[in-house]
Amino acid sequence: MATNDPTRPVYVIGAGPGGLAVAAALRGRGVRAVVLEKADAVGDSWRHHYDRLRLHTTRRLSALPGLAMPRSFGRWVARADVVRYLEKYAEVHELEIVTGVEVSRIERAEDGGWLLHATGGRRLTGRAVVVATGYNHTPYVPEWPGADTYTGTLLHAGRYRNPAPYAGRDVLVVGAGNTGAEIAVDLAEGGAGRVRLAVRTAPHILRRSTAGWPAQASGILVRRLPVPLVDRAAGALARLSVPDLTAKGLPRPEKGLYARVREGAIPVQDVGLIAAVRAGRVEPVAAVESFEGAKVVLADGSRVSPEAVVAATGYRRALEGLVGHLGVLDGRGRPAVHGGRSAPGAPGLYFTGFTNPISGMLRELGIDAGRIAKAVARS
Repeated sequence: MATNDPTRPVYVIGAGPGGLAVAAALRGRGVRAVVLEKADAVGDSWRHHYDRLRLHTTRRLSALPGLAMPRSFGRWVARADVVRYLEKYAEVHELEIVTGVEVSRIERAEDGGWLLHATGGRRLTGRAVVVATGYNHTPYVPEWPGADTYTGTLLHAGRYRNPAPYAGRDVLVVGAGNTGAEIAVDLAEGGAGRVRLAVRTAPHILRRSTAGWPAQASGILVRRLPVPLVDRAAGALARLSVPDLTAKGLPRPEKGLYARVREGAIPVQDVGLIAAVRAGRVEPVAAVESFEGAKVVLADGSRVSPEAVVAATGYRRALEGLVGHLGVLDGRGRPAVHGGRSAPGAPGLYFTGFTNPISGMLRELGIDAGRIAKAVARS
């Protein structure tokens, strides 16, 4: 069989937003797409995020191609509504989804196309493969010295749901990204006795919207402008809209906002952090260095004794076992290319959803989906 044999399906690995968008785009072009999902339902990662989570992009900017989000979801769509939307999206587009199937390795098929090794000894062959396993695949917790001796509760943010179990307790949240910042606020507002936020690098904090204009819309407009220009404009806006929290332990970043974005650092959308820090309900502290029994040692040499530590320390894409042998990843384990281009030296292998974290734009996944579908259809 040739690589572009139309009798073979295109396999899409992952039934999150990226995978569903690609499958719908392929189906719209008359290409059979089979979505393989290791969990038992679509949007599995969204089902397990913390209850408070809402999209940081507006409803209109967050819909996938071919189905608008209902106005009843409001401007900032809640986690549970995202799940409902993804379920409806799969239904409306009549997507072919197989759940409970995990792909462990992708190889070139001897007669063209791609061979997938999957759960239960399955060996599936497709004309093309789209990897959409996502940005937030495998929880990452640093190997802190002494962590195994810690006598309190240590959990990754992926296991945090709501503040109820932490009422009255002293909690340290590690990591000042969007997840860590929002969990810290959630804990402070939800009755935790004391909330500290361990910060290694001070983040850029943006108002989610200013005079009704969403910050993400500004991000769309400036993405092609020179980095120094955007940094100067963002710095001026921050000085006008975000108070100086240096005295509270959260100084303004030294490096410009867009320069940090180019390095992979996502600005923090303010959903209550500024007010919580100003009021002392969330206390920024130095980064975590190690553990000593009940104590946590911070980078400035101080020691704190929280009853629980929530590690909002990110995720790994964990693509090495799946495609690492194909030479399609960069030095940080990310796809060398994504969207409408095949991976280098691997025609028919595509990636989507690996450049946008949870607060990123679903709209961009839709753009990638269209490009992939177009490339596959013409191959």
